[in-house]
Amino acid sequence: MKVTLISIPVRDQEKALNFYTEKLGFLKKKDIPLGGGNRWLTLVSAEWEDGPELLLEPGPNHFEPCKVYQDALLDAGYPYTQFDVDNVDAEYERLINLDVKFSMKPTEMGTVKVAVFNDTCGNNIQLVEEL
Repeated sequence: MKVTLISIPVRDQEKALNFYTEKLGFLKKKDIPLGGGNRWLTLVSAEWEDGPELLLEPGPNHFEPCKVYQDALLDAGYPYTQFDVDNVDAEYERLINLDVKFSMKPTEMGTVKVAVFNDTCGNNIQLVEEL
């Protein structure tokens, strides 16, 4: 058994697509219309194109519990998910220069360094570097 798809709830798939590709550097893999303005929209890491796909899921627009959960995480400052990077400081500087808003600057926590940013689509995302 292996993980092939991870979903992240977004409130605007087009805005999320632009943010995740233009700012974060992900690549669009699938973009299939599903009707009602929804799409099966997946991305992959440019560094791991054969790795798991990230589904930009419009769940909060159609399923209230999803929206409530997403809002609760955002309001509490908790990340929805994490992305591993080789160098959190370098990635932080790169993203700051692209006007990405961080709620936590690079911070060492034991054996990792983390930073947290807002994806503009309802989620905090944590960057993690293993030290």
